[in-house]
Amino acid sequence: MANSRKSQYKGTARRAPALADQIAAQLEPLIPPGSSILVGLSGGMDSVVLLHILHRLAPRFSWRLSALHVHHGISPNADAWADFCAGLCSGLDIPLHIEHVDIAPLREHGIEAAARKLRHAAFARQSCDFVALAHHADDQAETLLLQLLRGSGVRGVAAMPVLSKVEGPFIGGTPVGAPSPLVGEGHAHRLLRPLLDQSRAALLDYACEHGLQWVEDESNADDSYPRNFLRHRALPLLEERFPSYRNTLARSAHHFAEASELLDDLARIDAEGAMQGDALNVAALRALTPARAKNLLRHFLHCRGAAMPQTAQLETMLHQLCDARQDAAVCVEYGAWQVHRYRDRAHVSPILGGIERELALPWNGEPELDWPALGVRLRFAEVPGAGIGAEKLRRAPVTLRLRNGGETLRPHPNAAKRSLKNLLQEHGIPSWRRERLPLVYCGDELVCVVGVAVAAEYQAGEGEAAIVVELAGSAGE
Repeated sequence: MANSRKSQYKGTARRAPALADQIAAQLEPLIPPGSSILVGLSGGMDSVVLLHILHRLAPRFSWRLSALHVHHGISPNADAWADFCAGLCSGLDIPLHIEHVDIAPLREHGIEAAARKLRHAAFARQSCDFVALAHHADDQAETLLLQLLRGSGVRGVAAMPVLSKVEGPFIGGTPVGAPSPLVGEGHAHRLLRPLLDQSRAALLDYACEHGLQWVEDESNADDSYPRNFLRHRALPLLEERFPSYRNTLARSAHHFAEASELLDDLARIDAEGAMQGDALNVAALRALTPARAKNLLRHFLHCRGAAMPQTAQLETMLHQLCDARQDAAVCVEYGAWQVHRYRDRAHVSPILGGIERELALPWNGEPELDWPALGVRLRFAEVPGAGIGAEKLRRAPVTLRLRNGGETLRPHPNAAKRSLKNLLQEHGIPSWRRERLPLVYCGDELVCVVGVAVAAEYQAGEGEAAIVVELAGSAGE
């Protein structure tokens, strides 16, 4: 088989039983009996060892084990790796799901980052209680150094936890919200890293003891990748002078994690009363010290599922939000996201592509309807006596459209017709959202501005069958 390895036992048998026992003692209080555990299986030594250990422990704790192999298609040996994983799981009687992904749309993030995002998106689509990953002590040390060299903040260099909760769907830890080909149904699960306290050498000893086979990714030898440079050239030199560097860096990473928790606690305190719905009160930012204001702004972006900006971008964002003149149209773009200021409130949203203003989307009675061009999902709920009269909607075909200018609507039976522009201003709809706000038409008559008003002529009477149209979230969510 291409690029496969078989271990040769080197006489370190005493370590192997201890490793399995350590993992059992660590996981017993964390994983309830009967839990389902999905192992991220690349076919490399680390994940093969993890699968083998959990396979040994599963009967003892009544765990239900399965595996997922993500086929990135990057290496010419990718098919052989998938075949190896299939054979390994078949021999252990472990269900395996192989998911093929396309890295091309995310190549701009770099191959490593793109592959990681795709793997985590694939994990999010699986139904299980825990996703077990084979990160170990060497990974922890390498990640800390890489993050420091990138100038990451406290959160970026914090230790990877043994157990953490993740809500799907997500992309590399970021909830869906930005436009992406990865949007799909997700599941809430917990990430489990049972090997974090173990060195790569200890895992190799275990593999040797049990005669395990694995595959070698040829890219792991390419030290043009930053992680491989650290692994093959920098860290061996560091170990000569600091043989306990793994434990020392792990201790530092835990200190950073504690500091990150404290910053999160402070941000939650500052966010009380400052975060209102999906917006952040800019006056609250102005009242804080610069460091504390940046901490609150990061917290706001994180809560809204947005990516974290770089340091310079965050400082520019804070300056624009707090110091631009009151009538300025503030919009700061970074990556796939944008931050606006409207009526002294900060809003963050994904940057969406252009849209066809003449597009009409038919509605044929579906309870929910995606509008991919807008990145939204609409829900049509039956609520007696509130909203649009259902019988009135049968007068003509119902379509969803966008503003073209000049639209008017009578919001109450005794009111005069109002321009849509004035209604949107009155309801505090930010200017950048007005152009993408769905309008419901019956034939050529404007029936409803979603989330704002229903035309008086189409409002349901008391006890009459009615429909309420509302934005239910992002398309595909």
